[in-house]
Amino acid sequence: MSTFYFFSSGIALVSLVAYIFQMWRHLYIAASIPSLLYVFIVIPFLSESPRWYLVRGRITEATQIMALIASSNGRHLPSGVFLALDEESSTNDEEEEEEFLMEDKVAQIGSIVDVIRFPMTRTRLLVAIVLNFVGSLVYYGISLNVVNLKTNLYMNVALNAIAEMPAFGITAVLLERYGRKPLTIGTMWFSGFFCLLGSLTKNVGIWKIVRMVCGILGVFGMAGTYNLLFIYTAELFPTVVRNAALGCTNQAAEMGAILAPIVVVLGGWLPFAVFAVSGIVGGAFAFLLPETHNQPLYDTFAGLVAASV
Repeated sequence: MSTFYFFSSGIALVSLVAYIFQMWRHLYIAASIPSLLYVFIVIPFLSESPRWYLVRGRITEATQIMALIASSNGRHLPSGVFLALDEESSTNDEEEEEEFLMEDKVAQIGSIVDVIRFPMTRTRLLVAIVLNFVGSLVYYGISLNVVNLKTNLYMNVALNAIAEMPAFGITAVLLERYGRKPLTIGTMWFSGFFCLLGSLTKNVGIWKIVRMVCGILGVFGMAGTYNLLFIYTAELFPTVVRNAALGCTNQAAEMGAILAPIVVVLGGWLPFAVFAVSGIVGGAFAFLLPETHNQPLYDTFAGLVAASV
């Protein structure tokens, strides 16, 4: 979660870069440079997830990655160590294990079809799609809505980015204390409440500042949600379909981001009203999800199904 500090720092930096390169073509080129640095500086040092190798039966590669991790921490894997999935090492009933593995055979190369096929993960997926959609809509919508506030554009973008930084820190601290579910509900409703106040505030005189503050607090709350959803969504699904599920929810988030500028061009009080409804409805949907704090991170459907029995 700490990596999100750099996300908001990048947004704040965009204000300065945009002020320097005020033609959009120049800004586009300047903003593309970090992507090129990522390709040559970051990607070469990334490795595949050991869990991903393990659930696909590629034990040798998984062991090599674990040995590399241990070596980088000044440790080593003991000789004779054998990597196994959680449910493979903890199931005592061989017949029950065989039944689970037969049911989970297709899921070893899981796809979104497997997520939808199981009622438990299907419900989680639908709710996660809604949360990611409205979260992205509100987050990017409030950021873009600065054009309707009729204040200094560069200053407002910078203030929104600065407001996100404590949101990430507070979310990280409260996450381990109160869990994922209450925090998701609380941050969404917090954002929805201030967006509602923003929709009721006139955009004249001193009320411009009040409206701007409502926007800053709105993005503060939704930034916490947006940060949290990356962890919460990943914990809702077993490893074999985690990538497929996250890909689906991320696509929903992108759809929300696409819709955000369309909402913003409505102008007046309507954008804030839409963001308020989205935050409040999203918080209500979060009640349908289970709490994942201090719960096992399952590798296959077998472990997930066994735990729910």
